[in-house]
Amino acid sequence: MAVPSVGRTVHYVSYGTPGGEYKSECKAAVIAGVQNESCVDLVVLNPGGIFFHEAEYSGSNKGGTWHWPEMV
Repeated sequence: MAVPSVGRTVHYVSYGTPGGEYKSECKAAVIAGVQNESCVDLVVLNPGGIFFHEAEYSGSNKGGTWHWPEMV
């Protein structure tokens, strides 16, 4: 796994809503701080604005986590 560093672009996985009005989905995010190799401080980018979130790394699409963008 690559080592996270400030300024890197990653994907944040949103939680979605319990009723399903909003689905869990990947959002663009920028690493604003590194706590350790798996926990980072993110600036999450949304069409309606930004928010800040501390998140753990996960190789899956679990809500509230981050992962490296998929290669295309």
